[in-house]
Parts: sequence; C-alpha cells; structure tokens
Amino acid sequence: MTQNLTELLRAMPKAELHIHIEGSLEPELIFEMARRNGVAIPYASVEDLRKAYAFTNLQSFLDIYYAGASVLLKEQDFHDMAWAYLLRAKADNVIRAEIFFDPQTHTARGVSMETVINGLHRACTNAKSQLGIDAELILCFLRHLSEEEAFDTLEQALPYRDKFIGVGLDSSEVGHPPEKFARVFAKCRQQGLHLVAHAGEEGPPAYVWSALDVLKVERIDHGVQSVKDPALVQRLAKDRIPLTVCPLSNLKLCVFPTLKEHNIRQLLDAGLCATLNSDDPAYFGGYMNDNFVQTFEATGLTKAHAYRLAKNSFEGSFADDAKKREYVQRLDAAFAARGG
Repeated sequence: MTQNLTELLRAMPKAELHIHIEGSLEPELIFEMARRNGVAIPYASVEDLRKAYAFTNLQSFLDIYYAGASVLLKEQDFHDMAWAYLLRAKADNVIRAEIFFDPQTHTARGVSMETVINGLHRACTNAKSQLGIDAELILCFLRHLSEEEAFDTLEQALPYRDKFIGVGLDSSEVGHPPEKFARVFAKCRQQGLHLVAHAGEEGPPAYVWSALDVLKVERIDHGVQSVKDPALVQRLAKDRIPLTVCPLSNLKLCVFPTLKEHNIRQLLDAGLCATLNSDDPAYFGGYMNDNFVQTFEATGLTKAHAYRLAKNSFEGSFADDAKKREYVQRLDAAFAARGG
C-alpha cells in the first residue's frame, strides 16, 4: 500500500457507528479505576491483563469484557472511559461517533442508570465543544438476558430519553435470535428511538432477516454472514441498509481466519452500504485508523473504496440531512487536498 493511501486513510474524516464504550476500556484505565474505587481485579499488572486478551470466540471475549467493566462505579468513571475513547477518535479524524453502551452490565452490579447515562452524556457534550466530534449514545440490550429484563432496562432509561438516540442488541448472538426482543423493540419504535441490532456476526443470515423484518431495525451491526444468502444481499443493497463491519474484531474472534480473507470488498462490490468500525478496540487490537490501514493492507482495497467507506459512514449515521451534507463536504475537501 502506498504512503499516500495510508496518509489519506488516516486523515480523511469518518464516522464510527459500531463502538462499545465498555470495549474501549484500556488495561491502564481499568487499573487506575480499580485503585481509585477499591475494586479487586484478578490480574497482577497491566501486562497480565493485556496478555489475557486472547480469545477463541465471542463468549470467551465477553467473559473478560464483563470482568473489566466491574471497575466502573461512579459517574466520573463513565465520563473518563468515554473521554479516553473520544480523544482517540479525535486523533483518528472521527467527526461523528454513535456510541453503544450496556447499562445492564452496570445496573446488575448496583450502579444506577442515572450514573451510567449522565457520565457518558457529559463526555459526549464536551466532545462537541472541545473536540469538534458529534457524539451520540445508543443503549444496547444484552441478548443473553430476557426480554423482560430489557423492558425493565428501558423503563429505567426513559427518564433520560433526551440523552440517547437509539437502542441496539448485543452480547452472545448464537441461540438468541432477534425475534426474542420483538415486543421491546416495538415499544422503542413507539418512543421514536432509532433501532439497530447485531446480526450475522457469528449467527446465520436468518438473524439478519428477522432483525430487519421483526425488529424493523434501520442498521445491521456486523452482518458479514449476509453474503451466504444472495436474496438477503439483494435486499440490503436495494434498501441501502447500512452494515457496521468490524474487521479487526472479526479477525480476533475468528469470524475470518485471516484479514486477507475478510469479505469487505465483496460487500462493497455487491453495492452494500458497508462501513468500517472498531467494535471493542481495547480488546481487538485497534481503533478506527488501525482498522482502516490494516484492512486495506491485507485486502488491497483502493482509494475509491476509502471514499465509499467514509461516505457510507455518514450516510449510515443518524445525523440529520444538513449534517450529512456537511460531513461529505469535509470528506470531499480531504480528498481534493490529496489529489482528488
């Protein structure tokens, strides 16, 4: 890959649409918060914890992910976690971030919904004024828990409805199809919330269909298994359903054996509104620019693909039309500055 393309990937403005804020918690910050909150964690050092980031599948990752989250207790902790991510996003020229958070991971430990949302929201508000990043929150339900628990979570969150823009569905995919959450998503739709769901990461194309047709989501998180169903690919292309693809995550969780074998080019060539994102960057080895540079190096994607991925990220965002036009103008200017 040329130096010019690498520089362009790093410099171009982009939106991140698939980032779990708890998955941006770096070992150094976990240890700092453990110390200040008096929380015991089963690792002797930052190095020991980082060495434990060896996963064979989604579940083995989730086990350590929830252990890491145990240090988050106070509003300031949630602010500091989000702020650390937003500083990295700024360095990667992310100008919009739609950030997932998992309140059930925290309320189950006795942390209040108010503490979680207010801490994260304060960081998002500060990001606009101090970093020039439009940051919004999307509340995710944990799919390995029951729909009743999701309803309870929604009820706890609705007093803070003005501080998040949508809901999603994450955690262990296999064995927990989207239709398990049909009623709670219907209620969220009535509340005017944007709807997204993880589907087709380790689960089959059928999960993508039911996310679209039963949950009526506007965006599919991951979706890389969709290529196994040509009719689904046609549907995704025709309806311009965004896919928030996470290459380094897919590699780390063995969805693809190597990055070279990732199907991002296939998705783009099929006319899908695919985007690149970091997922859980502290655990999966890279933030936004790492995902772009490593994926392009491995797959031979071109400058034209770079433009399309960045433009797709703005199209696929929940920004209003005026904001989307502004983002694309900034993208065009970045490309013009580097020879079109």
